[in-house]
Amino acid sequence: MWTLIIVLAAIIIYSVVMFFYQRRIMKTLTEEEFRSGYRKAQLVDIREPNEFENGHILGARNIPLSQFRMRIKEFRTDQPVYIYCQSGMRTGRAAQLLRKHGVKEIHDLKGGFKAWNGKIKTKK
Repeated sequence: MWTLIIVLAAIIIYSVVMFFYQRRIMKTLTEEEFRSGYRKAQLVDIREPNEFENGHILGARNIPLSQFRMRIKEFRTDQPVYIYCQSGMRTGRAAQLLRKHGVKEIHDLKGGFKAWNGKIKTKK
């Protein structure tokens, strides 16, 4: 019984620490702020290919979070990275991997793609 409580407490503490660490290493931007800066940066959609094909922000590259470790060298460390996913839940993990790779300036879209009202492109 105590073992279960200790394990659950450890998981909760780890989750809280990671949440605040992720929020510290990336800046969450409103759509307006995101739109004003992403043209001068690396714009990356971290959703899976099928999500990307159903619609993405015009000019975005698709590097799914599931492929980040294999493709991390595609990111330039001397330029800001603007990332987004569907709802904003996956960007924290992506930010951790980017920071480990040496990217200093990381921005994510508040609310993710589903909150985006700007131009989009679809492949279908």
